Amino acid sequence: MSNLRDRLAQTIRDVPDFPKPGILFRDITPVMEDPELSRSVVDAFVDGIGNERVDAIAGIESRGFLYGMPLALRLGLPFITVRKKGKLPHQTVSYRYDLEYGSAEIEMHVDVVRPGMRVLVHDDLLATGGTAA
Repeated sequence: MSNLRDRLAQTIRDVPDFPKPGILFRDITPVMEDPELSRSVVDAFVDGIGNERVDAIAGIESRGFLYGMPLALRLGLPFITVRKKGKLPHQTVSYRYDLEYGSAEIEMHVDVVRPGMRVLVHDDLLATGGTAA
């Protein structure tokens, strides 16, 4: 894992003052351009889940889709799409949160998570960390 961490640290780009002054953005696009490194990232996510029961993977738009979907496919699990407000065609449930540079609202279809489901939420917390706040 430390080898993977080193490779990621060398590959992920720091972009100061993006999307606005004072924010340090972590650009993961160079990781996605390396198929071997991306495969190692998905492998590490799978290893991190271990024997935990997970019923679905939820990916938060848009970076959560990038590795969330391959993770769901690898585990043979449903993928739940969590999108920005107004982007889903069916009845939704929403959540509003604050970011370093404003606020946002995300939604998912109201019928995708049932009581008792264990859903792993996948997002790119490296960018700014805003969704985790």
